Amino acid sequence: MTLADKGTAAPTARSSPARQRRLHQRYRLDLKASPYLYIAPFFILFAGFGLFPLAYTAWVSTHDWSLLSDDHVFVGFGNYEALLSDPYFWNALGNTLSILVLATAPQLLAALLLAHLLTMRLRGQTFWRMGMLLPNVASVVAVAVIFSQLFGRDFGLVNWVLDSLGAGRIDWQTGSATSHVAIAVMVAWKWTGYNALIYLAAMQAVPKEVYEAAHLDGASRLQQLFHVTVPMIRPTIVFTVIVSTIYGLQIFAEPQLFGGGGANGVTGGASRQFQTLTLYLYEHGFNRGFEFGYASAVAWTMFAVIVLIALLNYLFIRRIRSAQ
Repeated sequence: MTLADKGTAAPTARSSPARQRRLHQRYRLDLKASPYLYIAPFFILFAGFGLFPLAYTAWVSTHDWSLLSDDHVFVGFGNYEALLSDPYFWNALGNTLSILVLATAPQLLAALLLAHLLTMRLRGQTFWRMGMLLPNVASVVAVAVIFSQLFGRDFGLVNWVLDSLGAGRIDWQTGSATSHVAIAVMVAWKWTGYNALIYLAAMQAVPKEVYEAAHLDGASRLQQLFHVTVPMIRPTIVFTVIVSTIYGLQIFAEPQLFGGGGANGVTGGASRQFQTLTLYLYEHGFNRGFEFGYASAVAWTMFAVIVLIALLNYLFIRRIRSAQ
């Protein structure tokens, strides 16, 4: 080794420990900071498009806020007081809960039975499973338009069948109960197959040994469903109940298009017989003077109702679990 080589090699040898320390510090920093950097885009987008609109809506709900005026007067809880004293709000809330019950309970029960059937040995299982998802793939608008025609008073297929059976024709839009049933059928038809596939995925995770033991004890397929499968997939059932409840409380397109669109669709019929909370919000926010302050109060009240019902569902399921 020449003298020049020694002169160049000595500094490199002396800087090696410092360089290793820097690399080690950089590695530790990368190990600690990388996970936060990977999930940071979600939280940034959620803060910009989720938390900020939520907080801003709460601020708007405390003002007499109209897009037709630049004066935004602070009224505190005045919008909420006017909301709770409005009979149309309670009518919309009652309609929403009625449609929710009529759509969710039969829908989830039918999904459970369909998922149970799909666990059996059937020819073309892939075809039937894909067919379960087709109604969910269809557009909400298309589903609402088709079912509005099916429940038509004069030329609807449902009334034609009822008339052929001697039951007479029904004006589905006029009555509260009939309109709620028609809208609930739309919702159930669209989401039953989707929930059935969720239940099917959960059922396939249940150990086969449990069913074999139940079969040896003499349990039928139906008894295995309600006494073995349902307890094993209870967390999935809780999930579908909560998600279906949230969707049912936010239902908009089905009743709006069932009323034919326009003013009649926004008010949920001539007598508001099927106006939901979202239609009530839309009416005040975009059809009656652009009352964004009042509409924001409706939105926050809806949020409170959704949280309350989800909490009641959770407590109910938890009580059943503790009792068992």
